[in-house]
Amino acid sequence: MGQSTLIRAKVGDRFSIGDGCPLTLFGGPCVIEGEDFSLKMAESIAKVCDRLGVQFVFKSSFDKANRTSIGSFRGYGLEEGLRILERVKTELGLPVLTDIHESQQAATVAEVVDILQIPAFLCRQTDLLLAAAATGRTVNVKKAQFLAPWDMKNVVNKLRQGGAENLLLTERGSCFGYNALVVDFRSLPLMRELGCPVVFDATHSVQIPGGAGDRSSGQREFVPVLARAAAAVGIDALFMEIHENPDQALSDGPNMIRLADLEATLRHILRVREAVAEPIGASA
Repeated sequence: MGQSTLIRAKVGDRFSIGDGCPLTLFGGPCVIEGEDFSLKMAESIAKVCDRLGVQFVFKSSFDKANRTSIGSFRGYGLEEGLRILERVKTELGLPVLTDIHESQQAATVAEVVDILQIPAFLCRQTDLLLAAAATGRTVNVKKAQFLAPWDMKNVVNKLRQGGAENLLLTERGSCFGYNALVVDFRSLPLMRELGCPVVFDATHSVQIPGGAGDRSSGQREFVPVLARAAAAVGIDALFMEIHENPDQALSDGPNMIRLADLEATLRHILRVREAVAEPIGASA
């Protein structure tokens, strides 16, 4: 790859993601659906990851500000959502990740979470990026559906100018006509050459935005297929939204994977990743 230094990002004082590190899973229900359910899902996913030697960060959103319909469930809100995430963190000993949509949320959310996530639609928002960088937390940025991977250099530059040191970049599919996403797997090595570990969002990559009229649809049967392909290209972390019963989920159910399918899916991905041995650079 021609890299003289290790490409890594720290998750607080817990572990690192990147060169020489185990695969990390960012996983959990799309949106917080309740306190007991969040704890149950976090504990169940953690047990699978422990068995497989996968590093785990629990992910769930306190607010889904970009739902297709104004009538769709958005979440429990900032205060209650953070209280639930803090319980996951303290009682289960897990790092947590959630997304922010407004710059004024960054400092408050950073008091609880280990990783701040910038949603794809907002990845060019300078004030939001600088606010996230100022917290000192690890920042995961999802590449916008409308951006080329090489354009993410400007996003990275903004964050670094803002003082961020631990950055992750996530591929989540690109727009292809109306209501369709495709994955350009070139984006993984190209974004990694910006000096950041790369994440593949396997569940949002199979989303069909607005495909159900007043909500998004998806094709969860392709999640394992795309995840294995990404592992073959080279990834440092995998993002998957996971639910006990996706068909009853309050957000993004059609593209979430079933908890019961998680272990088998991860085992296949780990086999592919082991065969590749290390992420592949664009210039390799």
